[in-house]
Order: sequence, then C-alpha cells, then structure tokens
Amino acid sequence: MKSFVLAQSIIRRIKQYVPARGIVATNNASTAAESRDPVRVTNAAGGSRYVIVCEHASNWLPPSLGTLGLDPSEMERHIAWDPGALPVAQRLAELLDATLVESRVSRLAIDCNRPSDAPDLIAQTSETTRIPGNEGLGPEAREARIALSYRPFHDALAAQIDSRLAKGRAAWIVTVHSFTPVYKGVSRPWHIGIIHDADERLASPLLARLGGVSGIAVGANQPYSPADRVYYTLERHARLRGLPCAMIEIRNDEIADAAAQESWAKRLADILSGIEESDLKPGMETASAKGTRRSA
Repeated sequence: MKSFVLAQSIIRRIKQYVPARGIVATNNASTAAESRDPVRVTNAAGGSRYVIVCEHASNWLPPSLGTLGLDPSEMERHIAWDPGALPVAQRLAELLDATLVESRVSRLAIDCNRPSDAPDLIAQTSETTRIPGNEGLGPEAREARIALSYRPFHDALAAQIDSRLAKGRAAWIVTVHSFTPVYKGVSRPWHIGIIHDADERLASPLLARLGGVSGIAVGANQPYSPADRVYYTLERHARLRGLPCAMIEIRNDEIADAAAQESWAKRLADILSGIEESDLKPGMETASAKGTRRSA
C-alpha cells in the first residue's frame, strides 16, 4: 500500500511539471537550473495590455538542493509556493490574451519577490519552520541561488515589459499570489486582497468592482501590504517605469481545485477586461512607492 501511495505521489509530481503546450521558455541560468528552465514566458505576443506575473508558482527544487533538509511533505505547504496561484494566473492570462511570466523554482531556494539584500531573500525560517539548507550560506552560495532563478526571472520580466514599451504598447502589471486561511494562529477573513502602494490607479477600480460582488470579503492591503516587503516585483518593474500595477492575493482554500480556480480566473478576467484607461486616476504614476496598510 505504501508503495502504491508513493508511486501515485510521484506520478502527480511528474504531471505537475510537464510543460504546457504553447509555452516559451527563456533565460536559462548558467546551470540551466539543472535541466529545468527557471522562468517561463507564455504568450509573449499576447494582445492584452496586461502582463500577468506569478513569482511563487512552483514548489520545485533542483536536485542539488534536495529538500533543503525538510521532510518532502513540507514542499506541499505554502512555505514552498503559493498553492493554486499558477492555475489561476494561467487561465487569467488565457482569458485576457495576456503574457504570463512565472518563476519555476520554489521560493525556499530564493524568493523572487524580495530585494536582493532582503534578510528573507533566502529564508532561514519560513513562517515557523526552520529551513536547514538555507542556514550559513556564504557569498558564493548566495550568488549561486541568485543565478539559479532570481536573475533569470527578473531579466525575463524586464525584457517582456521593455519590448512592449519599445513598440508603444501598454503594460499593466498584475501579480497573482495566494495566502493561507490561518497564519501563525490568526484567521484571515478575506477571500481576496488587493495590494498596492500610493499609486492606486489599477488597485482602486479593482477594489471597487470586487467590492460589488456579493459574498466576497475583499481586503485592501490585506493580508499584506507593501510595508511587509511583499511588493518588490512591482516596485522594480512597474513603479520605476510609471506603469499601472496591482498585486492580487487569493486565499488558497478559495482556489483549491480546478473548478474554483476557473471561477476566480473568470471573475478576475471580467473585472480586469472592463477597466479602461479612463478608469485610472491620472497623476499617480510618480506617487511614492512606499505603501501603508489600511482596512477594507
């Protein structure tokens, strides 16, 4: 029985990492992430103004890192990735005809949504879990992690945005994440949160439209805010270029299966596709990039 369960687990993992059709892989690290592209760009020529980003799409680690000293079961937890976020991002991009950029390496190796000098760039503790394989890393080991997936991810995203802008095309950046219903013993009542800083051009109409959906608890800068150092990708790629942006956080029990993922992707696609340039508040593109927390 144990052998059967193990075999089924291996099959599920293999299926999870088979590349989808129509996907363009770019920017291999020098080690080619040990036979796996560390970043994947889908629908680079998409006609939408949106670029969808999923930094915590995968719980995969290269063989050289093993499981970083963790029990393999820990790799299914939120500490390793954002469960459900990638299927939502993929379907959302498909519905919008948008470009999707995703990281394909677990954030336990390195977190692409942190500044390179952040203390939790390579977390030694995630939530309350110690990560033995991340302890005591020297400069060379740290640089190897950056080369593994961090630099390829940001290079690929920058290339997509710069290519659009060079052609005179719009680039509205939306990142897709998921969060746990309970964090360190504290329940989180929101079904979805929209994270933003002082530039609310995209976040404001998103919040307004989501707030009109019956039965949905919406958080503005909940359960995180830029003050929690979770806004780096947007600060680096959108805010510095003056581009409209927002970070979407969906509670992961809301997107635990394919039907729920489809439902949220369609809901978000309908809302995002209905936001026009005239809906964006002008003059906010140069607002301070530092965000604050406020209740919904």
